Amino acid sequence: MNIPETLKNLPDSPGIYLFYNSKKELVYVGKATSLYNRVRSYFSGKKTPRPIEEMIHEVKTIRHIVTDSALEALLLEGKYIKQYRPKYNVSWRDDKSWNYLAITKEEFPHVVAVREHELNNGSIELKSFKYIFGPYPGLNTKAVLRILQKLFFISACRPDAKRPCMYYQMGECLGVCAHTISSRDYGTKVIRPLVEFLRGHKKRVFGLLNRQMLEASRTEKYEEAARLRNQIFSLEKIQDIAVVNSSFVSHGDFASNSSVSEYGRLECYDISNLGETGIVGSMVVFDYGVPDKKSYRKFRVRSVSGQSDVDALAEVLTRRFAHADWRLPDLIVVDGGKPQINRAQRIADEAGIKVPIIGIAKGVERKKNEIIFSRPEAKLARWVGKNVITLIKLRDEAHRFAISYQRRLRKIK
Repeated sequence: MNIPETLKNLPDSPGIYLFYNSKKELVYVGKATSLYNRVRSYFSGKKTPRPIEEMIHEVKTIRHIVTDSALEALLLEGKYIKQYRPKYNVSWRDDKSWNYLAITKEEFPHVVAVREHELNNGSIELKSFKYIFGPYPGLNTKAVLRILQKLFFISACRPDAKRPCMYYQMGECLGVCAHTISSRDYGTKVIRPLVEFLRGHKKRVFGLLNRQMLEASRTEKYEEAARLRNQIFSLEKIQDIAVVNSSFVSHGDFASNSSVSEYGRLECYDISNLGETGIVGSMVVFDYGVPDKKSYRKFRVRSVSGQSDVDALAEVLTRRFAHADWRLPDLIVVDGGKPQINRAQRIADEAGIKVPIIGIAKGVERKKNEIIFSRPEAKLARWVGKNVITLIKLRDEAHRFAISYQRRLRKIK
């Protein structure tokens, strides 16, 4: 294998990497938030005392597996090391670093972290657990459990609680403490998808949740359908977070999405301007946090001379509002500051569109994400405060869609 060529073609994505020696033996497995950066670091720069770096000359073949998130890379790494026991994964020789995730056999099961020595010395009884996953080296169990709790609505409370817990009030607990969910439903809605996820069966998780969402919609349980749709979106968009003590660098929280009320359907507009001609606009739609790509629209701006993003936005919105057959959103987002917001509001007023409008301004150095309101409302402000991550993702998607359209037009010319 040509190592330099392999290094050059590694993706800038989370995943695991596998090092093989000349005998085709797996000698090391690692995880990374960026395979490109992580694997290349072994072959360039100053070496560290880690055993694998001292023996890097033994590596003759590199393979990798891309995952959707650092969390999934961690789980997959554990699976490979447990199966193959590579000789340079030395942390596995110290059982103090062996961590497991276990699901209890209670009526409403809890998810807990346990260590190898606790299982070996009998301080924890194996019969109290229905499932045990791992081991995982150097696991930051507190961070992982919090992520899993938010992704799968795992209850941390007791069914005999005297009052609903804080997480129930935040919409992150399905109501074990409020007696709004049965043990059977908790197993179906929480434990089963979680178990499949920890087994590495992510597609199966999506199948389960999609079926539950369709059934909730069919029986007109729209709030439940919206919750499930948000859960699917969050699982699709898990971002890297510090889930182990030292191996992963935090890149921000995962997509926590609470778009389940008044502002479920969002439209965002972006203008791509690469000169006085060829100005384009994009419209992207998120429906309860999930991209509705069938509703995306692109516009070639025709009436604007010069490089006025404000005028281009006005044309795009005027043409959009002329389509009475397009479903109106609950909230309009524009990429820009006060000038764009004021013009967008004027266009909406002239068209008789009663939809709140906000903007996301990047600032002069394009490093900020300042939310600007056209007509401030306390309710909207509270909702925006809880959904900033989703709004930024929406804005970024509108920018990506506009740029891709602009590039396609340039190729046609």
